[in-house]
Amino acid sequence: MISRCFWALGSILAVLAPVNAQIDPVAAKFKEIDTNGDGKISPEEFKKFPDLAARFKGADKDGDGLTLAEARAHMAAEAGRPNRQPSKNDARAREKSAPIDNVAPISNIKEGPKILSPVQAGVGRMVPDLTCKTILAESLKLSELTGKNALVIAFTSTTCPISKKYGPSLTQLERVVQDLGLKILFVNPTATDDPEGIRAFVARHKLKSPYVHDKAGELAKSVQATTTAEVFLLDAKRTVIYRGALDDQYGLGYALDQPKRVFLADAIGELLAGKQPDPAATTAPGCALDLAAVKGVGVTNDYFGRIARIMMANCVECHRTGGVAPFRLDRPEDLIAHAGMIAKVVDKGTMPPWFAAPAPGGKKVWANDRTLPADDKADLLAWLKSDRPKGDAAQAPLARTYQDGWLIGKPDLELQFDKPVAVKATGTIPYVNVTIDAKVTEDKWVRSIEIRPTAREVVHHVLVFVVPPGRKVGQSDDDDDVDGTMGGFFGLYVPGNSVISYPQGYAKKLPKGSRLVFQMHYTPNGTETTDQTRIGLAFADKPPAFEVKTLGLVNTHLNIPPGADNHPETATLRIPATSTVLGFFPHMHLRGKAFRFEISPPNQGGESGGVAKNKPPSEIILDVPVYDFNWQLFYRLAEPRALSPGTVLKATGWFDNSDKNPANPDPTKRVRWGPQTTEEMMLGYVEYIVPAEGGKK
Repeated sequence: MISRCFWALGSILAVLAPVNAQIDPVAAKFKEIDTNGDGKISPEEFKKFPDLAARFKGADKDGDGLTLAEARAHMAAEAGRPNRQPSKNDARAREKSAPIDNVAPISNIKEGPKILSPVQAGVGRMVPDLTCKTILAESLKLSELTGKNALVIAFTSTTCPISKKYGPSLTQLERVVQDLGLKILFVNPTATDDPEGIRAFVARHKLKSPYVHDKAGELAKSVQATTTAEVFLLDAKRTVIYRGALDDQYGLGYALDQPKRVFLADAIGELLAGKQPDPAATTAPGCALDLAAVKGVGVTNDYFGRIARIMMANCVECHRTGGVAPFRLDRPEDLIAHAGMIAKVVDKGTMPPWFAAPAPGGKKVWANDRTLPADDKADLLAWLKSDRPKGDAAQAPLARTYQDGWLIGKPDLELQFDKPVAVKATGTIPYVNVTIDAKVTEDKWVRSIEIRPTAREVVHHVLVFVVPPGRKVGQSDDDDDVDGTMGGFFGLYVPGNSVISYPQGYAKKLPKGSRLVFQMHYTPNGTETTDQTRIGLAFADKPPAFEVKTLGLVNTHLNIPPGADNHPETATLRIPATSTVLGFFPHMHLRGKAFRFEISPPNQGGESGGVAKNKPPSEIILDVPVYDFNWQLFYRLAEPRALSPGTVLKATGWFDNSDKNPANPDPTKRVRWGPQTTEEMMLGYVEYIVPAEGGKK
């Protein structure tokens, strides 16, 4: 596995590489073992090197003696194998993928590498012999870098989230290609990446090979790069042998603890063995590049008069200095530098993040709907595809100011983890549960909650639960509530939304003596760090008229078959008393595909499936046709919905447990309920209000 597991290759090189081997240590050691000089190492010749004989077992494919090409191919393949005993699942995971035309994508959210036609992808082209200047101000020609064997060109960026995650992988990649007699060139095509940030990235990951900040995109255009995570393998004549993903560990909307396929390692091994890589081209999920902006498209809008306002209203909250997003979008140069990715996510509707299907008739159902209005979307895409006029700076909107401290104002109570949580650099991390004492000696009514991770760049989401005194962590009044989460969350954090606030007369109750359990989902981003999340609470000055509560429609008896690509699971609840619903929060894990909430009127028979005569049909109140685990969104109704006793709420979640789901940890596994992301949940949280004790309406 190129991203981390170079143990086998490193061990081999440690044995093979004599100190004085200046040009090709592998070839030098091969020559030493090949005592008869026939270009092949026989079992007899291997007897003096039992450790190497064991390591190269199976490398002699045709049984007529190990050749140098076979040895190199075996070493490259070793670079892609994990440091553990192989399993049947590993073998299945490394089988050749089907052509993309035969694969139905899971959704328009999650995106892993897809096999491409080598011809259509430009494999076989010659790359021009460009001269490029490194960040050390050295002028280098590609022909000088290519050397006698091959050259790897690895695109990267200090602001693209996927590129940052691949930082440690690039460190390992550099070591491997150099040991195999290849060279590597790092290319950063993002014009606005900060030079200091680039130097820090290079130092952090101990990169020693040339690094080019390709501001003008000349190098990227010459190889027709598509993303900031793409790699190219050129032979000694600068012919493209392979282009695409380094591996499939990271993609859009998912991350794996270990890659299932190591495309570049396989391609290098096959190149050194004198073979054509198969596959020779894949897509490379990363931040999309826009290398050929269309010129001369007439537009009526410009940056200062129109586009800046669209960004201010929809994007800058996160994409700003100090924001949770990886790069700024509050200057025209930022939009231009990231134009390719902006156009992609805006066109697909994945940004701004909002996944509820439109209500019939265009009705505005949600108070926090983040859907980009049609006119804004059209104008933004048209501007990105034009020559991007700036217009008159005097027409620019006033810049927003963002409070460095608490957004809810000074909290009445501030709490923090007792000690930091360590977050590793790569792979995935199971949920981390942290319990702290709420330190309240009397019942408190909470009107605002703000959660502030100290390492926001690695915090995917946070759910906070209240554990009243006398109850154990994970214990619930409900026998089916195996982990204590069905009773409803107290606080919620997702990137771009760290605050829950309620209007006058609404509040949540925090009983005296309670503890708070933080369910932390961390996503490593390429750099080790620690997090010591804080929470701030603002109290109501008197008991409210209504208490805000949250319950979960849950099915703990999940049974998702192996390979199922559209498996439904349901949960229902009959409302016992008049209730007013404020909003909904669907929650599933990596196999989650779609989610829906429905309301059946009283006496309709929603639980049994029957429909009473002359009763209106069930109503879909929230439909999320494409669920994305990476965005834990709360859907707040613009108008609270009153439900009469006997009304049935139904939640349905659909799961994709097939190998077409790039985020699926194991499509061969029958999946049950469990708290970790490799397991599954089907939770339909509903936030509602009831009259508060001691409050006045």
